Amino acid sequence: MPVSTVVPALSDLAERMRELDLTRRRWAAAHAGVESWVDGAVLRAVLRRHLVDLDQRRAAALVARSRETTTHFAWCLRDNDDEPFTFWLHEYKPQRDWRPGYADSVHNHRYHFCTAILRGGYRHERFSTTLDPGTGLIAAATRTHTHDCVVGESGFLMAEEFHRIPWAVDGTMTFLVKSRPVSRWSLSYDPATGVGHRHVPVEARLEELTRRI
Repeated sequence: MPVSTVVPALSDLAERMRELDLTRRRWAAAHAGVESWVDGAVLRAVLRRHLVDLDQRRAAALVARSRETTTHFAWCLRDNDDEPFTFWLHEYKPQRDWRPGYADSVHNHRYHFCTAILRGGYRHERFSTTLDPGTGLIAAATRTHTHDCVVGESGFLMAEEFHRIPWAVDGTMTFLVKSRPVSRWSLSYDPATGVGHRHVPVEARLEELTRRI
């Protein structure tokens, strides 16, 4: 079971999130709530204290529910079963250590999320996509918007929207509030090769594993 460290400021934000209607139509309201609460310097101090105050058991639990991707480390700060959201800190790797295939691909997510930039910055691109009717994979993608995001900026993305981050300033960190998954998988597309992929999380594959073994 996920373990949560009681940190007043994070608990305060969680309480505000619980008061919102976090349905698809209201996720913009969730972002407005996060935006009104987040102050970069204050939030960094709160998160720093959160990590410093972790005892050994809770630190181990945080590490266990976090993960490494090809472009960043995703640290899960809060994941309570009775809450329809989770809190994360994304620590981007230096650009020289990025490997193709994650943030820099055109992709969507299984969840809605709000994000705020704490350090550094990155280029954010949005895309419209065409899906192959046979495979359901992305067959083509057209860039519709580009914005260089800097410290203090925030935004939100719905699960059905596609985007990518082609580069980030070294040392970039972001704070995220994610909804619970609203779909079983996500999609990605490599503009250089024209190849699309479907991504199914391992926890959703247990039934298939049982059939195949």
